[in-house]
Amino acid sequence: MKTGDTLTRYVANFVDELARLGVAEVVISPGSRSTPLAILMAEHPDLTCYINIDERSAGFFALGMAKCNKRPVVLVCTSGTAAANYYPAIVEARYSRVPLIVITSDRPHELRDVGAPQAIDQIQMYGHYPKWFVDVALPEEQVGMFRYVRTIAGRAVSIASAHSAGVVHLNFPFREPLLPNLTLNDLWSTTEDRTTYLHTTLGEVLLSKEQMEMLAQLVNRFSKGIIVCGEQNDSDFITEVNKLSEKLKFPILADPLSQLRAGKHKKQGIIDGYDSILKDPELVNELKPEVIIRFGPMPVSKPLMLLLKNNPDIIQIIVDSSEEYRDPTLNASHLITCMPHYFCKEMVNLIQAKEFSDYYIKWLQSNQVFSERLDHELHKIDELFEGKVVSELQQLLPDGSRLFVGNSMPIRDVDTFFRNHDKEIEIIANRGANGIDGIVSTALGVSVDHKKPTFLLIGDLSFFHDLNGLLVAKMNQLNLTVILVNNDGGGIFSFLPQSKEEKHFETLYGTPTGLNFSKVVEMYEGKYVKIESWNEFRNYLTNEWNNSGLQVVELATDRMTRVKIHRELLDHVSQEIRKVLKQ
Repeated sequence: MKTGDTLTRYVANFVDELARLGVAEVVISPGSRSTPLAILMAEHPDLTCYINIDERSAGFFALGMAKCNKRPVVLVCTSGTAAANYYPAIVEARYSRVPLIVITSDRPHELRDVGAPQAIDQIQMYGHYPKWFVDVALPEEQVGMFRYVRTIAGRAVSIASAHSAGVVHLNFPFREPLLPNLTLNDLWSTTEDRTTYLHTTLGEVLLSKEQMEMLAQLVNRFSKGIIVCGEQNDSDFITEVNKLSEKLKFPILADPLSQLRAGKHKKQGIIDGYDSILKDPELVNELKPEVIIRFGPMPVSKPLMLLLKNNPDIIQIIVDSSEEYRDPTLNASHLITCMPHYFCKEMVNLIQAKEFSDYYIKWLQSNQVFSERLDHELHKIDELFEGKVVSELQQLLPDGSRLFVGNSMPIRDVDTFFRNHDKEIEIIANRGANGIDGIVSTALGVSVDHKKPTFLLIGDLSFFHDLNGLLVAKMNQLNLTVILVNNDGGGIFSFLPQSKEEKHFETLYGTPTGLNFSKVVEMYEGKYVKIESWNEFRNYLTNEWNNSGLQVVELATDRMTRVKIHRELLDHVSQEIRKVLKQ
């Protein structure tokens, strides 16, 4: 067998096995050393390839697709520093439990550490962030090596997908010549009569009956309890946790990423205003629980985290599908490793049905007042204000849409101002590492799934960080509407102690850029709209918007007045809640 044929058969076996195992999307950043992988992946009939020139953007773009589809997406790049640009997306995938298969091409062993061009040390270059790393063997023409490389593909898909999902890094060294021979017969054939060479089955993590009974006895002891729901992606969980709340009469403090605030399901016990309510020390004393059952990661809310951190006497039961410890308060008393929907379903069958308690009613009353007063206060605001942008979006977005939310202030604004609603709006964010980089590219990756129109709510600094990501929208004709809230700088720092350092604040933290984003949008052939009033905003999204191509809707807000408006608004709401609870 010729050298080129050996290379072709070897890589073709690997690529074909990925496709047989359900991998459907590949993101390729062009380069020379990755030629065998890129060409054969583009040639495979069951793989869809996306070209993203910027590896940093490509990593987040793949992350968005995998986050949306809940299956591994493959990344392919050449050797050298190209691979280093994947690092931020790999970190996010690790902490947000998103399945990625990162394939870096490399020089053969004899060209490593000898000064060869575009050759860096790629062995375990991402440290402990991948779940599995393999420096894959060089291509050989033995049948056993074809089986080996199919096994590598099978293990990669299985490990990336298993609880907890995450990153696999495969480093493929290739010798020249690099061009595969696409004229070979039976390019996608296998020597084994199997649908997949390595079939793996992923099961659910469950508890024994005795363990569940012990936990039910513990929960039955308390009447002042709450259920806390962080980010969730399991539709079965919504139904089951509502049943658990209804039987226990424990309110559900629902993070916006829990998918509990929007949809047709029951919302009687779902508290959407807890972040604002718990900012008031007097209300914290009234609403402090005895026990908490928490599902998923810690929510966005800092007041909730402080409540749990400052009160170690609260019994904290954390239910997670993996054995990872995710409790920044360091006060958890029980770490339960099982599937959240299973835990709820089994617990409902074991616990005693509770009556309405004063404690439960206080939470419902507080949330009702919060919602009513917030609407009243927002209605009085005429200037463009970030919180009202979220409130308006909730009313204006089409039913059955996705809202991807940027980090820093946008996700906090959504936490405060996105309330319980029957409209189906899926909320997504990169809350693994909480970074502001790669947000545009991730949202574009989510938008690849055309079943729902995708909107991105983002601040100006985060938008600037990922302007290169807009190229993938142009190259792949993707549909994304960006709601760009531009307060000319880092708005979140105005809420932090750094804001009192007036001498250096603007230079070090405010960081105004003064950029005209319309020019950038034009360069990437998108549509740009500058909004000057609420009527313009409503009119555009109601009458002019259509889910076609890249659209950037910019609203200029005032960073200098934002903190004052925000705090005064929530202070008025807290005063009303205190009045009701004292009656």
